Parts: sequence; C-alpha cells; structure tokens
Amino acid sequence: MDLPSLALILRAAALSPNPDERKASEQQLNQLQHTPQHLVRLLQIAVDGNCDMAVRQIASIQFKNFIAKNWSPDDSGEQPMILQSDKELVRDNILVYVTQVPTLLRSQLGESLKTIIYADYPEQWPRLLDWVKYNLQNQQIYGALFVLRILSRKYEFKSDEERIPVSRIVEETFPLLLTIFNGLIQIENPSLEIAELMKLICKIFWSSIYLELPKQLSDPNVFNAWMVLFLSVSERPVPVEGQPMDPELRKSWGWWKVKKWTVHILNRLYSRFGDPKLQTPENKPFAQMFQKNYAGRILEGHLNCLNTIRAGGYLPDRVTNLLLQYLSNSISKSSIYKLLLPRLDVLLFEIVFPLMCFNDSDQKLWEEDPHEYVRKGYNIIEDLYSPRTASMDFVNELVRKRGKNNLPKFVQFVVGIFRSYDEAPAEHKPYRQKDGAMLAVGALCDKLKQTDPYKSELEHMLVQHIFPEFSSPAGHLRAKAAWVAGQFALINFSDQNNFRKALHSVVSGMRDPDLPVRVDSVFALRSFVEACKDLNEIRPILPQLLDEFFKLMNEVENEDLVFTLETIVDKFGEEMAPYAFGLCQNLAAAFWRCLNTSEASDDPDDVGALAAVGCLRAISTILESVSSLPQLFVEIEPTILPIMQKMLTADGQDVFEEVLEIASYMTFYSPNISLHMWSLWPLMVEALVDWAIDFFPNILVPMDNFISRGTAHFLTCKEPDYQQSLFTVLSTLMTDRNIEDSDIESAPKLIEVVFQNCKGQVDQWVEPYLRLTIDRLQRAETSYLKSLLVQVVANMLYYNPGLTLGVLHNTGLASTVFDLWFQMLQQKRKSGLPANFKREHDKKVCCLGLTSLLALPGGQFPDEALQRVFRATLDLLVAYKNQIAEAAKETEVDYENEMNGLESDEDDEDDDGSDGEMGMDDTEDGDEAESKKLQKLVAQAKSFGYDDEDDDDSDDDDFSDDEEFQSPIDEVDAFVFFVDAIRVMQASDAQRFQNLNQSLDFNYQAIANGIAQHAEVRRVEMDKEKQKKAAEAAATPVPAI
Repeated sequence: MDLPSLALILRAAALSPNPDERKASEQQLNQLQHTPQHLVRLLQIAVDGNCDMAVRQIASIQFKNFIAKNWSPDDSGEQPMILQSDKELVRDNILVYVTQVPTLLRSQLGESLKTIIYADYPEQWPRLLDWVKYNLQNQQIYGALFVLRILSRKYEFKSDEERIPVSRIVEETFPLLLTIFNGLIQIENPSLEIAELMKLICKIFWSSIYLELPKQLSDPNVFNAWMVLFLSVSERPVPVEGQPMDPELRKSWGWWKVKKWTVHILNRLYSRFGDPKLQTPENKPFAQMFQKNYAGRILEGHLNCLNTIRAGGYLPDRVTNLLLQYLSNSISKSSIYKLLLPRLDVLLFEIVFPLMCFNDSDQKLWEEDPHEYVRKGYNIIEDLYSPRTASMDFVNELVRKRGKNNLPKFVQFVVGIFRSYDEAPAEHKPYRQKDGAMLAVGALCDKLKQTDPYKSELEHMLVQHIFPEFSSPAGHLRAKAAWVAGQFALINFSDQNNFRKALHSVVSGMRDPDLPVRVDSVFALRSFVEACKDLNEIRPILPQLLDEFFKLMNEVENEDLVFTLETIVDKFGEEMAPYAFGLCQNLAAAFWRCLNTSEASDDPDDVGALAAVGCLRAISTILESVSSLPQLFVEIEPTILPIMQKMLTADGQDVFEEVLEIASYMTFYSPNISLHMWSLWPLMVEALVDWAIDFFPNILVPMDNFISRGTAHFLTCKEPDYQQSLFTVLSTLMTDRNIEDSDIESAPKLIEVVFQNCKGQVDQWVEPYLRLTIDRLQRAETSYLKSLLVQVVANMLYYNPGLTLGVLHNTGLASTVFDLWFQMLQQKRKSGLPANFKREHDKKVCCLGLTSLLALPGGQFPDEALQRVFRATLDLLVAYKNQIAEAAKETEVDYENEMNGLESDEDDEDDDGSDGEMGMDDTEDGDEAESKKLQKLVAQAKSFGYDDEDDDDSDDDDFSDDEEFQSPIDEVDAFVFFVDAIRVMQASDAQRFQNLNQSLDFNYQAIANGIAQHAEVRRVEMDKEKQKKAAEAAATPVPAI
C-alpha cells in the first residue's frame, strides 16, 4: 500500500466522526500490520513534516505499539512478525529522525527506540555505538546523547556479566562526553538547549555508575576531570533569568534539572563508593581517596546551597531533599561530621527545622484541595522527594548517631517553642512553628521512649503541649495533635484518664470539618485501639466509629484507612458479627470505587490500587472474625461474589492472592458451597494454566475446599465436568517439562484431596492419575516433590490397594516405585532425623498406604514383598509414634511458656522501662495478629509445607502439623488400622500370618507387640474422645447472630 492511502486510513481511524468508518479503518490497519514494509511506512508517515500532525501522531502510536508487541516476542518459538529487512530499515532510519520530530512524537519514537536497543544491542545492532561516536564528533550531539542515554540505561541495574558491554560504552564515549561537557560549561549565558545537553550527559553518567564504577573511572586523573565538572555545576548558582513563575514549571526547568542530576550523582558516588567501611578490600583505596579529596568539598557546597533557603531564596523540593540526604549520610563519618559541626546549629535550627514547619504551600493546598493534601501526606513516593521527610530523617539520624549532645539541645529548642507558643497572645501564636515542633516530637518518638530523662516526662508533655491542640483554631494543629497522640498511644499512661481523654479527642477528630484532621484521626485511632487494655472504652462508641469510618472511606481512597478497620476487627473478633454484613457491603463498594479510580489512572503508584488491596484484606479479616457464624457467610456471599468473579481473571493479577484468601474463607466456613460459588472453579483453573502458576499454593486451598466440602457436586456434576477439568489442568502442568518442581508441589496435594475425600467413588481415575504421578516421579529432582508423589501412591493404595497395585504392575514400574519409596524412608539427614516424609501427616499417609497392602491375599501380594512392607511399616509406625509424643511434649512446653509470659507481662505493666521496647513490641503484635488470622483457613496449605534443604540440621527438621488442617484420614488411627489389618490377615490366611511372624527377628517381634499394645490404648482413648465430642456437641447452643 502506498503512503497516501495508508495516511487516509490512519486519518479515518483517528479522526472520523463516523463510528462505523473508524471501526472499518481499525480493522484495515490490523490486517495491514503484518504485511512487508508496513512498519517502515508507519515510520515514514510519522516523520513526514508535510503530513497532518494528528495523522503523524496516530502513525507513531501504531508504530510504537507494534514494535513493543512484536519486535522481540516473549515466546522464542513464535513466528517472527517483522521481516529482518524491515528491521534493518527501521534501525537505519529511526536514529536519524528520533530527535528531529516534535516533542509530541519524540516520546513515541523514543519508546520504540528503547524497545529496539534493549532487544538488539549489541548482538543484532553492533554498529549502534559507532553511530553514537560519529555523531558525538559531528555536530549531531543531541541525537547521539539521546541514543546513548537509552543505551546506558539498559545496563543501569545490571551487574556482573550482564554489565560487560558497559565497559566498552564508557571506554568509547566517555572521553568524548568529557570534552563536550567541559565545552558546555565554558559557554557564557548558556541557553536552555545547553542545559538539555548537560542533563543528558549527567543521566548517561548516572546510569553507567549506578551499581558499579567502570574501571576507566578508577583512573584518578580521569575521575578528577569528571569531579571538577560536577562540583563546578553543583556549586555555581542557577541562572536567574528565564526561570518560570509557575511553581510546577519552575521545579522542572532545565537548569534546575541539571542541578538535581549533579547533586544526585555526587550523592550516589559518596553513598555507593565513598565509604571505606562498606567497600571490599580492592575498592577501599578508591573510597579513602574519595573521602579525602571530595567528600568535604561536596559537604561545603551542599551547605552553601541549602543556605539559599535561609536567605529566602528558591530551591526545588527534590534538590533540597537530595542535599539533606547527603548530610544525613555524613553524620556517621567522623571526619565529615567534624566539618559539619561548626555549622550544625545554623543548619539544624535555621534550615532543617523551618523545613519541618507548616508552610504557605501547605496552607494553600489545605484550603484549595484537601484531598490532594491528604494524598501527598500519605504517599510513599512523595515522601521520597519531600524536604520535610528528609529533614525528619536528618534529625533522626543526628540524635541516633550523635545523640549525646544533640538530643538535649534539640529537645530544649522544641520545649522553647512550646513555651513561646503558650506565652504568646492568641493573635500572635506561632502556629506553624508549633506544628514543626510537634512533628519533631512525633518523629523522635522511638528515641524519646527509650531515653532518660525524657521517657518519664512523655505523658506530661502530651497533656501540657499536645492534647490542648485537639481544640486549636488551626486545623493543621488539630491534625498534628491526632498524629502525635497516635505515635505515643502505646506508652504506659500513669493516669488512664489521660489515655481516655486522648482516645475520645481522636474519635471526635473523625467528625472534624477539615478532611485532613479526620484522616489523621482515623490513623491515630488504630494505635489507640491496639493500646486499649479495656475494650469497654471503645465498645459503646463502636457503631458511631464505624459510621464515621465509612463516611471517610467514601471521601478518601487510602489503604492506611483500611488498616485501622482491620485493627478494630482483629481486636473485637466475634463481637463484629452484628456489623459484618454492613462492613462487607461498605468495603465492597469502596473496592469498586478504588478499582474504577485505578483503571482510570496511568500512575503506577496509584493510591486507588493500594486502597483496593486494603479493602480486600479487610474483608478477609472480617470473614475470619465471624468464622463461627456460618449463616453470615450466606448473607455476605452476594456482596463479594462479583468481586471474586471479576478478580479471579487476568484483570485481578494485582489482587489475586487477596481474592483467593476470600474465596478460601467462603468455601471453608459457609454451611455449604453454593452453585454460584462453584462458578469460581473454572476461573481458577483457567488462570492456573494461563498465568497463575506462581499462585498454585493459594489456589490449592479453595480447590481443596470445593472437593472436600462439595464432594457430591464435584462427583456428580457434568456441566461442567469438575473431575475432568481437574485432571486436565493437573496433567497439563505435571507433564510440562518447562515447569520447575517447586511450581507443581500443589498438584500431588490436590490428587491426595480427591482420593481421600472420594473413597470408593473415583475408581476410573486411579490409573490416569497413577500414570501421571509415576511419569513425573521419574523426572522429579527435588526430594520434596518426590515425597509428595510417593504419597500420592500411598493414598491410592489406601483408597483401593488391589486396584492400585494392579495398575502399578501394568506400568512395569511397581518394583521401581517401591524401591524408591523404601530408599526414601531409610534416608537420614546429618542430624539423624528423617530426610523425607517429615511431618506427622506424611508418615501417617505412608503408614496407611503400606498397611493397606498387608490385607491383600497372597495371590496379589507375595510373601517376600509382604515381609519387606511389614518391616518398613513397623519402622514407620515407631517414627510416627515418637514424633507424636515429641510434638505433645513441645505443645506442653509452649503452653507453660505462654502462661509464664502472661504472668511476666502482668508483672511488667508498672515498669516504665518497658516503654523502651514499645517500637519492637508493636511490630511483633502486628505479626502475631496476622499469624492468627491466617492460621485457621490457610491451614490446608500450611500443613503441606516442607523444608527441602536436605543438609539443613536446623531445629525445624521435624515439622509439626497444623492443628487446624482437616482431612478424612483424621478419624483413622494408623496404629489401630495396622493391627486390624493384621487381624484380617490372621483370620483369612493363618498360614500366611504364621510365616510372616516367623520371618521376624526378635527386635521386630518386640516392635510389633509394642505397636499392638499401643493400638489398644488408642482404641480406648478414641472412644473417650468420641464420647467427649458428643457431649460437647449436645451442650453447645447454636450461635446467634
């Protein structure tokens, strides 16, 4: 097709007001995209200055998208979509045009060039570096730098062998870059175009040194030549003329960008290569040289630059942040700290502290866009660039590393501000300084809680200087009061009325007219809920709290809000039942809102996506808290089923784990699994085959529940046929030679679920699954997967020993499988513990499988094999009995330790010294809560867990089984089962029994007698356990909602 005709189609596809014409044009483009030279024609239209800009833009977008998808396909076996001749033409021409087109098109062609370079250099495009060198020397500097920037960025995060091409790039181009950079610096009254060139050189240098210093730069003369230039640029003032007035445009102005990148580079050189303590012996001389020759001068330049703020001048936030990062890094270096010391007070009190205070920009945002104020305040990325965060980090580092003199001095300064504020009349109170002082106190929370004499004064400080600001006329002080109170909520209050006052003030803050106050109050509430020793403080206002909480969730999308709700649900547990339905409805609605916001946003750090994850986590927490009320799950299901149906597809990859956890709760705790819930099965199967292999352990749990709790439907339903569906997906995964052993460990576990739950009802699947299992067993490499696959054989023998043994013989591999099994049973680790079948569950499955063979008639199972199996089973039963006894002993010890721990906690309650550990305790409490939450339902997955480090002699060798895991074999006692099988043999074939008994030596006869005695003890215990359970069931009332 000629260019004018293609341009007409592009125009119609982009600009036609007729939907049918647009659709027809798009279909034409789809048909044309794989024709020879089509890609080249798109490029020609994109760079044709005579073409309409809209047509050029659609051509550049089509060009970029096609290259992104087809230039280097993920599947190496896929048929190439682009001819090599077309690729050559594109490579030859894109370099010429990428810098000549307008900026609007350059971004599209630049992305295309990046895809090509990342895929082709150096193997398919060896001449690229020669092109760059030639143009660096022939007045095409911008184009060469543009391309070199992309090329260097390819290796920015590469290390070791992957970085080898960097050496040649640096060797060939850095001498030219140094000459160009030096020339640019000499230009008087430089234009913005010069700034753009300098910025590109800085970015090329940054990418080249990010992880490793190229050997060419280890030459002191070469390195010094670069450092002279960077220091010169970082120290010289930015031109005043031409700076935009608009704050957003000003911070991204070309010369400020150059300043940012030079400071960035100096910081990186210092933090990555300039600290002798962090370097290997061969790199230590360079670090020592850097610290001696450059670190001090960089410090001096950075301090002078920061002085601009003190003088009322302008510095972009990002530059300020980077300058302070360098200073924070210098505090721990004695030689550099000595240089900082003479200027420290000015820096701390006249530059750093003012940056911590509420300012004009904050006020403007608070008033004009409170939602944006909240978003920025709780955005991790904003924190990385914030001068306020960098100031807090500097103060924290200072009191942590040099606290002896600096902490008292800084605290005295803060107290002075508190006093000045208290003494000033209302119209002259320094509200903004008070805000900064409160921020400082909150930021130093951990240090103050650990340090005398401050830790004993914290409650007094809160009551005198923080709590009064809950009623401040300044909204930002009300917000800061809530935040600081939350930071200190976990201290031991000597007067519980002070804790109560703070709690109620925070709750009141949730109804504040200013949105940021309401948000900070909700976050603070989380700490108060965690710290609350008497839930009666909160219980009466719980409905009001939840109401305010959801009003706020309707206004703000933030995952931290949901953390507070999770904490409340965790704390109140089953008491949340009356609110569970409403909570799930609100959270589901919030999830859909967050999802819509996220889908409409191109921001990879979008808060909507994070908040959506938080909503799902909170739903899980609620479901866990009401797990003893199955009827609630029936009521909640219609609300959250649509979420699961949507997010168990490729659309839900970012929340797949959270959705699977919800599905696990719903299939485990509901009275029964509804037909609507079964609609999730095909979604999970499809995802598992297509892209979700990494989530197989998570998918295992709800699939186990479907089979074990919906057994009848699993067996009888034919549309869809769940049995066939399961076999298809498992055979697809287990026969795929490209899938690692570790990725299919859940497959044999699912096979076990089928044969344990469907005993006597799936005979037709014994042979297909057994052949599949043995095929994978022959290729398995890890001992864990081998153990799991052997356990499949054991489960099938327990299911139907005669049928299974017959199939094994038909495969011709029966002796091979049993030889491997017995070999694995005998393997020991260095500690002497078993190398395989480590858990009680593993041993029990093996015992049941082997025992099932003992009752087979001699025709099916010869005496020689019987004797071998009998002895192996006795050994296994002894190991199983010992492990059960050891686990019981450990449980008893754990219980005693827990009781002692509770007593210790009570003893420590009056000890003020415990404040020092609060920071640590907070984390541990959180972990414990999360652990409890997961225990009940993810138990199935955890019970299958395994440590595959064969030579590891850690204390975790004999893992105990999870008490919450449920299996049909729970009701079967392995010892009783063994003795009953022997009695069946004795009754049906006395001679065979006698021959077996005579074949045993004295040791095995003693073991057999011991097992028989233990089995009788277990019979009595089991009867007692059944009677006890029956009595408990009769006495337990049905839970009410």
